[in-house]
This record gives sequence, structure tokens and C-alpha cells, in this order.
Amino acid sequence: MVNLLTMKQLKNLSGKSYPLGASVQAGGVNFSLFSKNCQQVELLLFDGLDADFPNRVIQLDRKFNRTFYYWHLFIEGINHGQLYAYRVDGPFDPAKGHRFDGSKVLLDPYSRAVVAGDRYDRQAAKSWGDNCAHAMRSVVIDPRRYDWEGDEFPRLLFSKSIIYEMHVGGFTRHPSSGVAPSNRGTYAGFIEKIPYLQSLGINTVELLPIQQFDEQDAPDSLTNYWGYSPVAFFAPHSGYCSGKDPTQPVDEFRDMVKALHKAGIEVILDVVFNHTAEGNIDGPLLSFRGIENRGYYILDRADLSRYLDFTGCGHTIDANHSIVRRMILDCLRYWVSEMHVDGFRFDLASVFSRDEWGEPLKNPPIIWEIESDPVLAGSKIIAEAWDAAGLYQVGSFIGHRWAEWNGPFRDDVRRFVRGDNGTVRNFSSRLTGSRDLFPQADREPNRSINFVTAHDGFTLNDLVSYNSKHNELNRHNNKDGSDHNFSWNGGFEGPTSDPTIQSLRLKQLKNFFSILLISQGTPMILMGDEIRRSQHGNNNAYCQDNELSWFNWQDVERESDLLRFVRQLVSLVQTCSVFREEKFWNNGSIQDRLIWHGARLGQPDWRDNSHSLAFTLINAVCSERLHIIFNAYDQGLDFELPPLPPGHMWGRLVDTSLPSPEDITSLGDAIQIPLDQYSVQPHSTVILLAEV
Repeated sequence: MVNLLTMKQLKNLSGKSYPLGASVQAGGVNFSLFSKNCQQVELLLFDGLDADFPNRVIQLDRKFNRTFYYWHLFIEGINHGQLYAYRVDGPFDPAKGHRFDGSKVLLDPYSRAVVAGDRYDRQAAKSWGDNCAHAMRSVVIDPRRYDWEGDEFPRLLFSKSIIYEMHVGGFTRHPSSGVAPSNRGTYAGFIEKIPYLQSLGINTVELLPIQQFDEQDAPDSLTNYWGYSPVAFFAPHSGYCSGKDPTQPVDEFRDMVKALHKAGIEVILDVVFNHTAEGNIDGPLLSFRGIENRGYYILDRADLSRYLDFTGCGHTIDANHSIVRRMILDCLRYWVSEMHVDGFRFDLASVFSRDEWGEPLKNPPIIWEIESDPVLAGSKIIAEAWDAAGLYQVGSFIGHRWAEWNGPFRDDVRRFVRGDNGTVRNFSSRLTGSRDLFPQADREPNRSINFVTAHDGFTLNDLVSYNSKHNELNRHNNKDGSDHNFSWNGGFEGPTSDPTIQSLRLKQLKNFFSILLISQGTPMILMGDEIRRSQHGNNNAYCQDNELSWFNWQDVERESDLLRFVRQLVSLVQTCSVFREEKFWNNGSIQDRLIWHGARLGQPDWRDNSHSLAFTLINAVCSERLHIIFNAYDQGLDFELPPLPPGHMWGRLVDTSLPSPEDITSLGDAIQIPLDQYSVQPHSTVILLAEV
């Protein structure tokens, strides 16, 4: 039997409106929830993980438990680990933007941990009626209980960062990981593989969403793998935890962060404050929609029953609503202060520029508040500066310290390496920090996050192996995923045993890595590209939680030659001062800093049908001088080399056309080039260093 208690039966439990969420205090827990338009709130308390129904239901009184739009309650005798949820009742009036349903069990938007497990059923949250036995539950967390053991933030400059975009689960879920079965795909399993990241030279990991998400938000019998379907922004995803204790995900995540920091590696979270797992009007009531639909989501002012969709997910969070702004800021501060993360990458961040009706704002409050918040002042903040409805703000994203994903870098580099016409000028701009995109006088070039591949799209191996996407396994009739990949298979679609095509593909892989890592800006590598991870042409594997997406540790040995190339290339760019500078190379105030060439010195070929480029890069302070050559033609070219003082020679560091281990050498072992020219093979990159 459910024990229904009212405030008349309980004393001294009115609680306070702050802080929001469930906060452990002396003698008990304070609960606070925002809901402007609801009529009734019930707090449900559960005895354990196996409880289908609450052992206690407390009905909040509008007189004693409501201050302004905040419903609050203090309960004595409960503590860290208590499971709870809400029922929020009010008008179901879509024409006025209200979608309350008092039969639905809802998560606290400020949940610090969430229990989902096998009992959760997304469909039960869609249909009418009580879903208590199949609902997620929130968990009371006391963050003060954890010992950080003196953990310190690495505080790396962007100019020294090598970012590795990766999936917590997919990193160790493959049987070949060598991780104990109970730890595969978990925060604990991740810790075991930190030495691999160190050996690769990675000092920043950007984790695909680890905020609690709905794994069932995917086509039937498939799983939401990427995690871009959040339900609780404060809670680490429980599916990445190795144990069943409902509080364990919080501490296990913190163990992972602490271990990464000890290894000198920063942690950036990919956060999704633009939509939730609640979807369109046919979606489930999980939390926000059932608590205050008009507050959390952007509605159509002409028809409040409709959601405006700027995300491609059926709806859009109203990030500039006062209560949502507060939640986002509280959430970011929590992840920094209590979970010790080093920064955030904001998915579809241009949504932050939209007002309550979806119109772009000139000075969006939420963007300025994130930038100026003192708790976040030392954190990296990275914008994916576009949304799914055409608002594209790369180079114009508001703010003074935001970094931005450089989408044009991806596209222009792919097109040049593929051999497209009319690409050389844009390619030269991408190499030198994209000053054409970021013209602000005080902008630091490394706030451009350069990437050739990311989770969304082809892997690097598939970029050189497929001309078209192959997404049939996603069950969208191959209509999902981008059709504009600028990929080239080299003459055959998919895997091939043709040695000529195999050789070409390997060269192209090394070309992409070379361009990415030496270009001005902060490089981001996609997990597994260094070992040729393939998704068999699937460029939207969001629902493929299987070996198609996982990191196959057998490939570390199979692709050891490419892995060696990448490791040495990372070491090279981390060692050479010229690749870690914080001023644009082509700053007009510095003479003879960067000199463009073609096959002939001082004569770059900027024509539309040109497919080659060279440049000399000089750091007089450190006495570094490099000459870098790109040949995307189908035939070899002889390039003149700049003259050096008597007794000096050019030394070859990289030639992507050569087999391993000749394709790359360390700085101290550069191969001397005694000639005044160098023959560059088709589809190849060469990096030379002036030996002093």
C-alpha cells in the first residue's frame, strides 16, 4: 500500500526554494522544483532499486511548500542514496502550451544521478496512464563525500592541446580491449586504457555525451549509442558505470577524471543543451515537458501546441528562458566545481542565439553568461557554431573567449586532398588559422578547433574508402546522415585487395593527419582514426552500439605502421615551437614569417586547376625553419627548395609516400637532402627541417 502523507501529518518540513534539486543538509534533504503553471506536486520516495512503487508519496501544499514558482520540501532522516521522483499535475492544454500529466513519474531536472536499468520503458512514458514501475528515478547525492586527493586541473593552453574526440563506452567495450568483462564500456574500464592515450600524445579528451541519456531513443531494437538524447544534465550516465549502486556513477566518473588529470590529460564534455530525449509532440514525458513545457521548450507563437525544431530532434530547448539559463549555468558550475571537468563542447551552440520564439538575438544572454561566469573562467568553452535550421555562425559566434569547431577546415581540407578544382586558396587559409573566418584583431588562432573527421560523419578510413554513405543498418532507408562528404575511395567502393588503391589510401590517411596536426589551430582527432577504425561506410552510426562503432584493440597491432606515424607526428608538432604559437603565422606585422611557394620558389599557383602548394615557415626566436609541400596531383612534381646558408641542409622529417618507417623520422634523425629540389610523389605531403 502506498502511504499518502500530507503536510498536516508532517512538521517542520516546509523546506526552502534554494538550492534547486535535492541537497543533503543537516538532518535530512531539501527538495526544490520549479514549475510555474502546475497545480499539484507529489514527491515520491522509493525504498530500493527493485521497488515498483514508492513507499512514500508526499503531496506538497501550495501554502506551505510553494514560494513564487518554486515547490519545496525538507524531509528529515533521509540521506545520500535516497531514490526519488516527482508527479506534477496541471492542465493538459496544448493550445496554451501546457502538457501536464499527473500520472507520469518524472525526473528532477537537477538530478545528480539517475537509475534507469532494465525496468525503464520509454514507451510507457508515451502512453496514457501510470508508468511508475517503468520510470527512471533520481538519486540524492551528497558531493561532499568524495576525496579528490589534491586533484589539480591541468590548465593547458589551446596552443598546446591535442584533442581526442572519443566515446567512453566504445573505447573499451570490444572484447579485445583486455578489460575485465564487468568493466568493459565503463568509466572504470576507461581508466585502464589511459596509458594508450599517453603513448599517442593526447593531452585532452573530448567525451561524447556522458550526461544521463535515454538509450531507448533509437529505432526498434537498436540503442542510442552516441548519447545525444539527454534526460538529466547533472547526472553522469549510469550505463557507463561498472556497478549497480545508484550513487556509484558519480564517484566512478570522478575516479576517471582524477586518473586522467594525474596523467596530465584534460577532460572536455560534449554537452547537449539544445534538445532532450522528450522529442516531438509524440514523444514521452520524462521530465521537462511534464514539469513546465512552456518554460523549457521553444514553442510556435502562432500555435503553442507545436514545437519549433532547430535541432533536427523534434523540438528545441529555450536556452534564454530565465529558469533554463539558471539551470545551464548551475549545471556547468557543478561539472567544474564538483566533478572537476576542464571544459565543454556545446552541441549545436547556435541554438543559444535564439529567443523564446526562435528568433536570433544580437546579444544572447546565455552565451555572455557562460563566458563571463567566474567559476567557468578557467574552463575551455567550445561552440559547434551552427544549428540544424541554417543558423551558421562560424567566425561570428558572440563572445571574446569562445573557441569554435571549424567546419570549413574539414570541408576545404577534404576537397584539396581529394583533388578538387578551386581549392588552393581556401586550403592555404585553413593551414594558417583561418584568418579569413576569424578576422577579429585580438583573436588567438588556436581557438579554431580544426578537424577532418568527427563522430558525425565518416571515420578517416572510410573517408578514403567510400564515395557514398552506407547507412542501411540505421533503418532510415539510407536517408539519414550527410550526403556531402567530399570523400574519395581511390577507385573502388569499400575494402579492396588492390595494392595500388591500398597504397593510395594509406598515403591519403597520412596526408590528412599531417595537414591536421601542422595547421594553425587546435587539432582534434577522432577516436580510432589512428588505427583505421571503420564503420563500413556508415556516416551516422548514432544507433550502432556494437563492433561497428567500438574501438577494436586488435587494430593497434594490425595498423602499427600508421599508429607509429601518428605518434611521431604528434610528438613533432608538440616539440616544434612554431606549431605551438599563439599569434597568426601570416600576421602582417612580421616580415618573411611565412612565404608561399609553388613548384618554383616564391611562385605559388593559385589557379583553379592547381593542386599543389608549398610554404616556408620561420621562427627566428627559436631558429626554426620548416619547408612544407603538398602535392594533390595524380603525378609527381619537382619542388625547388629555399637556399640555406653554407654548411646547412634541409632534413626530411615526413614524406607520406614512403613506406614505414621511412615516412617519418624524429627531429634528431632527419634525412639530409643534399639537393636544391625535392621530388614529391603524387598525393603526398613532405615536411623538411633546416638543419642548423
